[in-house]
Order: sequence, then C-alpha cells, then structure tokens
Amino acid sequence: MKSIKRRRQENKTDYQKRMRILKGNLPRVVFRKTNRHIISEYVVSDETKDRAEIGVTSKNLLKYGWPEKFKGSLKSIPASYLTGFLIGKKIIKGKKETPIVDLGMTRNIHKSKAFAFLNGLVDAGLKIKHDKKTFPEEDRIKGKNLKEDFSKTFESIKSKVEKE
Repeated sequence: MKSIKRRRQENKTDYQKRMRILKGNLPRVVFRKTNRHIISEYVVSDETKDRAEIGVTSKNLLKYGWPEKFKGSLKSIPASYLTGFLIGKKIIKGKKETPIVDLGMTRNIHKSKAFAFLNGLVDAGLKIKHDKKTFPEEDRIKGKNLKEDFSKTFESIKSKVEKE
C-alpha cells in the first residue's frame, strides 16, 4: 500500500505538476491566495532548490495609494490584477527571463482572481500565452462592481506603478 505524501494530503503540492514545471527549466511566477492577501513571487529553480528573486504581496499596493478603508479588500479582483501588474513591471525592470505562471493548487476557474493576476502580468508587458476569454471583464478589474466605484483609485494606482 502506497502512502500519500504529507504535502499532497494537506492539499499543498501537486507533485506531478511540480515535476513537469521543473523539467521545463524556466523561471516561474508563483500565485498564492490567502484569506487576506495575494502573494506572488518570481522563482528560479536550481535542481530542486527554489530561489525567490522578486516577491510582491497585495500589501505593497498600500504604498501606491490603495485606500485604508479598502484595506480589507486586498484579496479582491482589482488587488489581484494590480499585484500581477506590479510584479510584471518589476520583472521587466530587472530584465528577467519571461516566466511561466504557477497557480499551484488553486482551482482554475475562468474570470477569477488567478486570471485577473495573469491579466495584470500580460498588461505589464510579459509575453505569456493566454486566452483573453478567461480574463474577468474590465468593469470587474477596475472595481466598478464594488460598494463604491473604485475605478478612479484603480487608474491612479496603475499609473503610479507604471511610472516607477
């Protein structure tokens, strides 16, 4: 009888998927969603050792003008998009190799936070294979569906990230 590895049992690691990614020998952008934030890292693998070279969380958006009253929504679709946009700009600025996206064990539901993150990476200028049909609608990305219209704040944060 074969025992299941602990990280697989805890629903943290898909070892078959990880092996396919490591055999590709490309850097990857790791997307993780917690209960409060979006976390992303630019990871380079050397044999089986992973090294994070760039790390960005949605908490970084507070420096770019994310309002304090929306601090609880740092895991929303607009926050996810802006986090992807921010790490994409940092990858380009650091002249890093174009990565592949590693969504980990998150379910690939179209028009979700993971695909908003991917949309942010693509809009930042990274050449990643994608299908535009999987991205959330522009209104949802800009936050027009939130309790208060977030689109003006969204645009100001995006322009500050672009200038940096």
